[in-house]
Amino acid sequence: MLDSLRSAAGTWLAKILLGLLVVSFAVWGISGSMFNAAGGRDVVSAGSTSVSMNEFRLAYDRQLSILSQRFGSRITREQAVAFGIDNQVLAQLVAGAVLDEQAREMGLGLSRDRIAHLTASDPAFHGPGGQFDRQQFEYVLRQVGMSAEDYLRSREQAAVRQQIVEAVSDGMKAPETLLRAMALYRGEDRTVEYVAVPRSLVEPIEDPSQEILQTWFDEHKADYAAPEYRKISLVKLEPEDIADPSTISEDQVREYYETHKDSYTTPERRTIEQIVFANKDEATTAYESIRAGTTFEDLVKAEGKTLEDVQLGTFAKEDVADPAVAEAAFSLARNEVSNVVDGQFGSVILRVTQIEEASVQPLSEVQAEIAKDLALDEANRILLDVHDGYEDARAGGATMQEAAESQKLKVRTIEAVDRSGRRPDGTIITDLPESNELLAAAFEAEEKMDYPPISTASNGFVFYEVQEITPARDRTLDEVRDQVVTDWKEEEAISRLEERATELEKQLKDGKSLQEIASEIGQETQTKRGLRREADDADIGRAGVAAVFGVPKGGTGVFAGPSGDSRFLFQVTEVFEPAGAGPDSLPEDMRNAIASGLSGDLLDELVMRLQTKYDVTVNRNVMQQALSF
Repeated sequence: MLDSLRSAAGTWLAKILLGLLVVSFAVWGISGSMFNAAGGRDVVSAGSTSVSMNEFRLAYDRQLSILSQRFGSRITREQAVAFGIDNQVLAQLVAGAVLDEQAREMGLGLSRDRIAHLTASDPAFHGPGGQFDRQQFEYVLRQVGMSAEDYLRSREQAAVRQQIVEAVSDGMKAPETLLRAMALYRGEDRTVEYVAVPRSLVEPIEDPSQEILQTWFDEHKADYAAPEYRKISLVKLEPEDIADPSTISEDQVREYYETHKDSYTTPERRTIEQIVFANKDEATTAYESIRAGTTFEDLVKAEGKTLEDVQLGTFAKEDVADPAVAEAAFSLARNEVSNVVDGQFGSVILRVTQIEEASVQPLSEVQAEIAKDLALDEANRILLDVHDGYEDARAGGATMQEAAESQKLKVRTIEAVDRSGRRPDGTIITDLPESNELLAAAFEAEEKMDYPPISTASNGFVFYEVQEITPARDRTLDEVRDQVVTDWKEEEAISRLEERATELEKQLKDGKSLQEIASEIGQETQTKRGLRREADDADIGRAGVAAVFGVPKGGTGVFAGPSGDSRFLFQVTEVFEPAGAGPDSLPEDMRNAIASGLSGDLLDELVMRLQTKYDVTVNRNVMQQALSF
């Protein structure tokens, strides 16, 4: 039983332990206790404490693993460099090293009993009874590739560092003055008056002169450069590409049809009405009244119900949940009323109002569909044989066209496509198989070279070959004149609109009222009350809210409207402080976050001071060596 439990939960428990160690190492770093074989090849040293090349690489790989899990895909070396992971890990290890050196000087440590207690309390090592289990402990450590000695050493190290951390930041609380100021800041609301400055005030924009257009184009030439294009030939091999319904005989189709005839049969369906009674005696009395001439409708009415209330639905026999009801209903003629039926939910009387007869699709109607399905089954069976046949032909010197023809496959050629899947005219090719992977591979490939195929989601393959490469180049103005004119006009309109709005704001500051300005430009003023600092207002957007709270009472400003094609000129007319704003008015999680942030700042300050106290050295050559293997 214990072995079975370990087998089922081992991976999960290993992940728990790995997560615990990753958090410990990522936050505090690892220092000279686990991989001393590197000797003097240290990346970091702080006093008598050092971090070896192997320790740095271990921490780096674990940080990569954390990010890869977060993003859902493996982080490449290039992405890691872009994220600055090497420097992040280095900073973490330096922090850990100086804390360890401080702990060494202070003589901090843990007794073996305390370490044993911490280990025994770790849920990752508990057996089925909820207690520490030695076999479970060894099993989980094997899962993460760590010895018991290394685990106990790292556990002690993390606990000792925690003593320093708690001495610095334990019990830290945010000052009430700070919390009160934040409560006032968050709770303040404002009234603002504003007027839209529409783009129509500066339009139409005249066409630019040749000189202006050429100058603007020269400044933005990179935006109009032609990207690298590639001519790509590809062969898609999926079951539907080699399925041939004409090879399926009539006998095969007929045999399949007869074997699976139920799939082509629509069963009889009946519309059933059902009256449920409180007990069998009431049901029997009602049935006797039916026999005496009472109609089903009268019986329904006598029960205080409508025909809609007793409508059970239209079902095939096997779809009726109550077997007794199904049996009774499918033995009745149309509009016939049943005797009392002992159903699962009580005694009932039934009536069938509609009968849809069973029907069978004839073979002639489904013959083509069956042949296609059988051909796909056969194609799946021989798919790898066709793959091997194509590969053998290429290995024997055949061209892509020849290899494809030998397997009755089609070659498709894309005359020109860039890395994003666009043709030279800007349209996107939407039907490329495995588009992202295919383009990425093709733009790393050399011309006329055969490469391994790309696997598809349908368990197939895409063979590809780059036929021609057209290098990236700068386009001339004449090639893109229409687009350049459009873009220049767009930028010019925005620029003129900004200038006009700025002029109007100056008039507002000089004493002209917002209403006067609105009248002059043919607009109406708007008033927004109760505006809060963190709002995403539907009328003025986040940018507008930020602008309104960026000036004092009576202040003015201009911001872009949410649609982007107008500017809003505004003035803050009222500012209200929240009533009863105090520390307790802030959410508890926010107060805790502020306290945590202050604690983190203190810890950062401690680490910075320790870095000046101890002689910290970093060997970047060794660090780069660590990243190279």
